[in-house]
Amino acid sequence: MDTPLGEQSQANLRDYLAEERTFLAWLRTGLALMGFGFVVARFGLFLEQVQIARGGPAVQPHGPSLWFGTAFIAVGVAVNLVSVRRHLRVVGGLSRGQIVDTAASARPPVILALFLALVGVGMALYLTLA
Repeated sequence: MDTPLGEQSQANLRDYLAEERTFLAWLRTGLALMGFGFVVARFGLFLEQVQIARGGPAVQPHGPSLWFGTAFIAVGVAVNLVSVRRHLRVVGGLSRGQIVDTAASARPPVILALFLALVGVGMALYLTLA
């Protein structure tokens, strides 16, 4: 919920710039996830080519690396979309002289961290069992 600021009726430039830095950090995170996802998705193809170059048969075309990579790309896109929504909400609140509820904006980083931990465990299991 939005709460009035009390003494300060308008946000100052420092508040807007802080929000801009936060927004850009979220965009960098989303882009990094998408880039990493692309690398992971193509890594299976690279391993297949190495196996063929050694004279062995191609075991699995891409294996689970395609799924892990696609998941990272999808999460990167979702992070960017959520960050745009959050940025517009916070800047709108600053323009109206309100503080946006911080409890609601703490959820996306926690969800992202849990997802990355889950994918990391899955990748570790795949590497140890394969």
